[in-house]
Amino acid sequence: MTANQQLRLLAKKWGLGAIAYKLYYAPKEFLEKISRQGSINIGIDYWSRLQMEAAADKLPTIAVQTSAPSLDIYFLSGHKFWYQTCFCAYSMQQHTNLILRPIIYDDGSLDQQYQNKIKRIFHHAKIILLSEVEERLEQYLPQSKFPYLRERRLNYPNLKKLTDIHIGSQGWKLVLDSDMLFFHKPDFLMEWLTSPEKSCHMVDVETSYGYSQSFMSSLAQAEIPERLNVGICGLKSEDVDWEKLEYWCKTMIEQQGTHYYQEQALIAMLMSSKPCAVAPATDYIVLPNKAEVMQPKAVLHHYVSDSKSWYFRYAWKHIFTNT
Repeated sequence: MTANQQLRLLAKKWGLGAIAYKLYYAPKEFLEKISRQGSINIGIDYWSRLQMEAAADKLPTIAVQTSAPSLDIYFLSGHKFWYQTCFCAYSMQQHTNLILRPIIYDDGSLDQQYQNKIKRIFHHAKIILLSEVEERLEQYLPQSKFPYLRERRLNYPNLKKLTDIHIGSQGWKLVLDSDMLFFHKPDFLMEWLTSPEKSCHMVDVETSYGYSQSFMSSLAQAEIPERLNVGICGLKSEDVDWEKLEYWCKTMIEQQGTHYYQEQALIAMLMSSKPCAVAPATDYIVLPNKAEVMQPKAVLHHYVSDSKSWYFRYAWKHIFTNT
């Protein structure tokens, strides 16, 4: 074992990854953001985000008959994202006559007040609390057998979109990121929800896995798809091979370390062995530009990176014009 590998193992054992992020990487990212955007723009984004959160309390209640059949859409959410989850689910419901039921997994911070806010808008929503998830984790993903996945889940919350939603479960599930909005009828997704036959994802602006594709291919024993983005992620829960994921996760960390995009990399590896349904990139846009945000022509926007500014300042306001 090399010295670098030993350091990574020690960092994992001592929980230094989270500490390093809080003490070094988070401040570094913030300073880089200030350098790139400027303090005034960051301030505008902050107040725009507060305005969006307050506006979520004014979204009308979705009226549905509890006995009516529905299609389930899945989210991971908490106190920082509940309002984004609501806007995403609400905007999707605006553009279909079918009933959508949000199933929202608690990231550990979805306190009662936020549950109440969600249930006011979506009476029929189902909220899965962290305590219920942890019971399933102990049964199906025990620490003794899956130490790397369990550690990453704690220190890398993005992985909860995979572990918490799919562990100990069955059936197809469409997991959506909260920082997305719908502006037109999502035919591709509605067809998938109605009759899912294979995994689905959307297309990124560039390949972002954090690990070399040759390395990922050698682990997965398959060609890795390029530009896979998991803002839209449809998987069949019982097809997820947790032992294989544990091995991949362990090997990735030991040989190339941890990375912010590790969840996306793992899902790309999972999806690499079979054909997938891919959302049309012209209709389901990752990183929309300002012109597209101001006058949406696409079905969906996924607001990543610098497009977050347009999301908080302008995009969500379109939803009220359709209420």
